[in-house]
Amino acid sequence: MDVSKFVMIFISMVFINNFILSKFLGLCSFIGVSKETRPAVSMGFAVMFVTTMSSIITWLIYRFILIPFNITYMRTISFILVIATFVQLVEMFIRKTSPHLYKFFGIYLPLITVNCAVLGVAVLNSEEFFINSKIVPGSFALSVVQGLFAGVGYCLAMLLMSGIRERLELVEVPRSFKDVPLAFVIASLMSLAFMGFSGFRF
Repeated sequence: MDVSKFVMIFISMVFINNFILSKFLGLCSFIGVSKETRPAVSMGFAVMFVTTMSSIITWLIYRFILIPFNITYMRTISFILVIATFVQLVEMFIRKTSPHLYKFFGIYLPLITVNCAVLGVAVLNSEEFFINSKIVPGSFALSVVQGLFAGVGYCLAMLLMSGIRERLELVEVPRSFKDVPLAFVIASLMSLAFMGFSGFRF
């Protein structure tokens, strides 16, 4: 398989079509968990795991169940069920290995279940790598790679955002701008910066 396709997916999903900064999906966890670097990166890795694994399972479901039985209209509900299952696995793992991190995540960890970024990856895979219900050559590998790098893009955005917000804790900020308002301003500026990558053409 042509390696350039994987390179294109990497550049596209991390920089050009970053799910947070370009498509504005998954903003709830992005704003809520990005106050500190450690939990932000942990959340990024959790999302990366879920996007990668859900890409594998949703491809199999779409290929061997939805298309053969002509029930592709069930795509959204079946994808949500798969994502919810993997989020439960991640939640149980974090709860067992790091109770402090589990407590810190609070409601945001279960919110991965309804994180539109994770669902967006699965839907994008089914639209790009299945044309008229026919498989694009190498679609399984491309789906997995796209899920992985979508998670990498999410993790990068979380890392950048948390680094900026940690530094701003040392600066005097007007009371009306503290926390969420300032986070949205930072996210907007980051999004404008990432728009510079949209000029890339392959």
